[in-house]
Amino acid sequence: MMRAQRKPLPYGRGSVSLLLAAASLYAQGGRGGPPPAPKTAKEAAPVDLTGYWVSVVTEDWRWRMVTPIKGDFASIPLNSAGRKLGNEWDPAQVEAAGEQCRAYGAPAVMRIPGRVHITWQDENTLKIETDAGTQTRLFHFDGKPPADGKPSWQGYSVANWERPVRGTGLPLAGLGAVREGNHGRSLEIVTTQLRPGYLRKNGPPYSANTVLNEYYDLTKEPNGDIWFHVTTIVKDPTYLEEPFVTSTDFKKEPDGAKWNPMPCSAR
Repeated sequence: MMRAQRKPLPYGRGSVSLLLAAASLYAQGGRGGPPPAPKTAKEAAPVDLTGYWVSVVTEDWRWRMVTPIKGDFASIPLNSAGRKLGNEWDPAQVEAAGEQCRAYGAPAVMRIPGRVHITWQDENTLKIETDAGTQTRLFHFDGKPPADGKPSWQGYSVANWERPVRGTGLPLAGLGAVREGNHGRSLEIVTTQLRPGYLRKNGPPYSANTVLNEYYDLTKEPNGDIWFHVTTIVKDPTYLEEPFVTSTDFKKEPDGAKWNPMPCSAR
């Protein structure tokens, strides 16, 4: 006995309308739709570094709080050429040449005791001003160093927000500060096109071949204090035997009441 063949049911108007609506939504928001507009660096910032900050000197007093004596290059991995040039340091000659800012270039300025003021110059450029030496650093999130760029004390800095390193959120009891944002070392900077300068005021040199890497990391203490910590890595094949690495701490201040711009000094 043959079974009757089942005929497919026709779609009603309602079913057709639903299918068309779904196809339209897929085209608008799925693979066929336009990609979302990229966020600016300011919009994408996982942390807020803006404000006034003061450097807190808890180590290296003899090299940071006073000008070291001539030839004191301890902890800086200078090669023989670097030591030779460093031992020729003469602050009077530096002043006569009008180059009092040699020790205030990007590889050294964050180690000088003082305050910094961080703001957004525009949606893709973060600006750091220092009261020590009245220097201005610009971190560019949307560009590459210009091929014909003129070397300067602060060079050309390319910035990006880093991927996570060790997670976020509240620490376990007794483990210290909270890491802010959803990144590890929140901000990475690479600086080139530097004018030759000093790693300290007493003359240890870095050359125009220097590449500077920096990592800015924001933390919040249980008592509410906010800090940022910058790890600085100076790489110079001309005068250094190996990278020169330092870590510097800054504490946030409520306002700019203590802001005190001072010119560069060679002594």
